[in-house]
Amino acid sequence: MLLTGKTAVVTGGGRGIGRAIARKFAREGAAVVIAARTEQEIEAVAREIREAGGRAAAVVADVSDEKNCARVIQAAKSQFGGVDILVNNAGEYGPVKPVEEIAPDEWDRVIAVHLRGAFLLTRLVLPEMYARGSGAILNISSLSAKAAFQWGSPYAAAKAGMLGLTRVTAAEAARKGVRVNAICPGPVAETRMSQQLGRVLAERLGVTPEEELAGFLNTVLQGRAQTADEIAAAALFLCSEQASAITGQALNVDGGTAFY
Repeated sequence: MLLTGKTAVVTGGGRGIGRAIARKFAREGAAVVIAARTEQEIEAVAREIREAGGRAAAVVADVSDEKNCARVIQAAKSQFGGVDILVNNAGEYGPVKPVEEIAPDEWDRVIAVHLRGAFLLTRLVLPEMYARGSGAILNISSLSAKAAFQWGSPYAAAKAGMLGLTRVTAAEAARKGVRVNAICPGPVAETRMSQQLGRVLAERLGVTPEEELAGFLNTVLQGRAQTADEIAAAALFLCSEQASAITGQALNVDGGTAFY
């Protein structure tokens, strides 16, 4: 197993991509701390992992809050001894509006949950990783950080900011044994966020949700959505020793959309 003896913190782990990553990491031998705001969801994922013979803990937390982040990391240390892997996945799409209609508090909330949360948790785990001389941090960014889609500027800005954080942290950490990478998923149609976004976009465009999805998937080189398990497979690779020479990268898992 690729992650035997490792402890991973996965934020936004109650559903979608985060859930898929938590389950895959656990199957590969990691103890997993699952953090998110919805207790019922993260407890269900932790229970699923434990029932399959893995090790998991659930911590209710809003990662935009510094004290909440500290509680997540402390839980990992007290229950499993430390943090070897951090996956910054928590997020929400936010307002589906043109820039001029977005309220400052709407903007701030999206930036906080994605970018501030990733920063807060990264700064908490780095000292331990540096002292140990090893560690992996993975930021779940988005195709939206590299391609322009209307009516989603806070999300795109937050995800692009995560790529900047990835590069600079990787540069600072490379000689200290810590690798920092990002994944930019394309459309993962099975997730609640994608489905909610699709409904709102369909309403704005005056089409059905099915028509909106079909139109978007037509822009994907492979002609289909990506799955949460496909994103999790890339996450496992980047956080394992199989990617020991890879740092500072933003891997597109998007069916070819970014260059199509």
